[in-house]
Amino acid sequence: MHRLIRGGSRAAAGGRDLRVDFFRGLALWFIFIDHLPGNALGSLTLRNLALCDATEAFVLLAGYAAGLAYGGAMDRQGWGLSAAQLVRRVGTLYVAHIFLFVVFTAQVGLSAATLDQAAYLDELHLDAVGEQPYRALLEALLLRFQPAFLDILPLYIVLLAMLVPALPLLRRPALLLGLSTALYLLVRFTGLNLPGWTQGGWFFNPLAWQLLFFLGCVLGYRPPGAPAPAVPRNPWLIAAASLALALGFAAVWLTWSGPDLLEQLPERVAAVLLGVDKTGLHPLRLLSILALAYLLGHAVPAGARWLDSAAAAPFVLLGQHGLPVFCSGIALSFLGRLALEQSDAWVMQMAVNLAGLAALVAVGAIAAWFRLRSRGTPAPAPQDRRPVLPAQPALPRTDP
Repeated sequence: MHRLIRGGSRAAAGGRDLRVDFFRGLALWFIFIDHLPGNALGSLTLRNLALCDATEAFVLLAGYAAGLAYGGAMDRQGWGLSAAQLVRRVGTLYVAHIFLFVVFTAQVGLSAATLDQAAYLDELHLDAVGEQPYRALLEALLLRFQPAFLDILPLYIVLLAMLVPALPLLRRPALLLGLSTALYLLVRFTGLNLPGWTQGGWFFNPLAWQLLFFLGCVLGYRPPGAPAPAVPRNPWLIAAASLALALGFAAVWLTWSGPDLLEQLPERVAAVLLGVDKTGLHPLRLLSILALAYLLGHAVPAGARWLDSAAAAPFVLLGQHGLPVFCSGIALSFLGRLALEQSDAWVMQMAVNLAGLAALVAVGAIAAWFRLRSRGTPAPAPQDRRPVLPAQPALPRTDP
C-alpha cells in the first residue's frame, strides 16, 4: 500500500510544491474531523487554535494550485485552451457536487427514518427536501440550495469560474488584487451576496472569499522563465504574524470559554470578537490565515525531505486527490457521527478517527492507481523504489 501511495504521489507531483499537497491533505482531514459532533480530536484542529479553520486553508491552497497550473497553461498554450480546461474542471466539480448532494441526502434521510431522528434533517438543513422535493432538487441544481456540509464545493465552483476571465490578470497581479480587494470591501460594507433559497444568501459568500483565492493564485503563478514569487523573510513580519496568531488564539479561547469572560471585556472588544463572521470572510479571519501561511511558508522549505517521507505520504496523497477524498469525507463524517452517538468513549473516538483517516487514504490510493493507469504508467513494483514519472507531461491537477 505504501509503495502505491508513493508511486501515485510522485507520478502526480511533477513540478508541484509538495507543501501545498501536504497541507491541503491535512486540511481535508481536519474538515472530516470538524464535521463529527462530539469528536474530542476536533479540539486540536485549526478552528480551535486560530481565527480561521480548514476552509480558509483549503481556499488559499486551491488558489495557489490554480495559479500554478492554469497560469502556466495560459503561458504555454494561450488563454483559450487554458480557459477551456478551467471550464471543464468547473463542470467536473459541478457533477461531483450534485452526485454528493444525492448521496448525502439519501444517507441522512434514510438514517433519520430508520432511527426516528427527524432532527438530522432539521440540523443539516435537509428538511426542505421532504417538504418540497422537486423544488429542492431544482434549487440544488442551481446551487441555490446548499445543506450543511455541502457548501464548500459550490464556493470552489464559483471561484474557479471567476478565474476564467481573470487568468490574463495573473500577469498584472497589482491590478488583479486591486480589483479583488475592491469587491471584497464592497461586500463587507454592503453585505452583497449570491442569492440562496432557504437562507437568504450563500453561507460562504464567493464575492468575499475570492480575495483569499486570488491571493493564492498570485502566489502560485510563475511567469515564464521567472522564479516563484519570493515572500520576504523579515523579522518584523515574522513577529507581526506570530502576534496575530497569538491574539487569534486568545480570541478563540475567550469566545469558547463562555459569556462570563466576554462580559468582563470592553463592550467594543466583545462585539468585535462575536462579529468575526465566516460568511463574508471577516478581515481577522483573512489576517489569521495569511499570517499562518507566511510562517509555515518560511518554516517549511519547498525541498524539505520530510515531505517525501512515509509519514507525510498519506497527507500528500490526500491533497493530490482532493475531490474524491473530500466527497468521501463528507459521507464518512455522517457515518462517524452515527458511531459516536452510540458511544463517545475514547476507544470509539480513536476507532472513528483512525478508520476515517484510513478510508480517506484508501480513496486517495485508488484515485492514484487510476491516474497511473490512465496515463499508461505501470504501478511501482515492490523492488523498484525509483520515482515513477508520468508517460507524458500533463497539466497539474487542482483538486480541492
